[in-house]
Amino acid sequence: MVAAGADAFSGRAADVKWNDRSRKEALVRKTIQVLGELLLTVGVILLLFVGWDLWWTNVVADHQQDQAVQNFARDLKGPTAPVKPPKPGSPEDFGQIPVTQPAGHGEMIGVVYIPRFGADYSRPLIEGTSQDVLDTLGLGHYDQTSMPGAVGNFALAGHRQTHGAVLDNIHLLQPGDHVYVQTRQGYYTYVYRNTEIVLPRRVDVLLPVPTDPQARPKERLMTMTSCNPRFGSEERIIAYSALESWRPLSAGPPQEIAARVAHNAGNG
Repeated sequence: MVAAGADAFSGRAADVKWNDRSRKEALVRKTIQVLGELLLTVGVILLLFVGWDLWWTNVVADHQQDQAVQNFARDLKGPTAPVKPPKPGSPEDFGQIPVTQPAGHGEMIGVVYIPRFGADYSRPLIEGTSQDVLDTLGLGHYDQTSMPGAVGNFALAGHRQTHGAVLDNIHLLQPGDHVYVQTRQGYYTYVYRNTEIVLPRRVDVLLPVPTDPQARPKERLMTMTSCNPRFGSEERIIAYSALESWRPLSAGPPQEIAARVAHNAGNG
């Protein structure tokens, strides 16, 4: 009797241990399953965020920027094709270069055309470099730098991969490339010179003579800044250009951007 009872008790104890072990294994499996589902959900959310950041923000910004460019261009007066000089072969001289009038924060200064970035590239130039400008409106003008046409440093900023990716191809610029700025004063033609990679703290690239605080400006410069590398922000890529020429709206646009100007104005 005692032996039989001991065997029964031992069997029940083994069953209890087995059930406890089974419950623990089931709990572990359930925990792993829940963690797996959570990780899968987080992965999907991250993929959706990347898609939103790299694709949808560009779609929205492109639409808004195209509308802004067209509204600005259609409000300007003047031909949308180059006007020939009075005498064939005579040099074009349009007199003293005017300086574009300052604008308030968030207001549109003009349109930037960069043929190296594509024949259809034309982006709004907006006053200010805060997030509300760069994330939606286009290229931003550093408000403490010169205006287009002025002696000194006319400096701009723009995103590289998101929110319109206005300077995505800044690394493709080659010496001699033209950067055109259309304002209510006319068309300013800048010629690209060189690129420099710097750390984010190098704000001296925005000085009237970039990187030289003691120098007195004599040239009309243009500086474009963006993040570097393309999918990071550890550095800044800086593209320098210098003013080559200017023409009033009445003379029509430079030939290289005439088709795009006509398109923006609704004539092409």
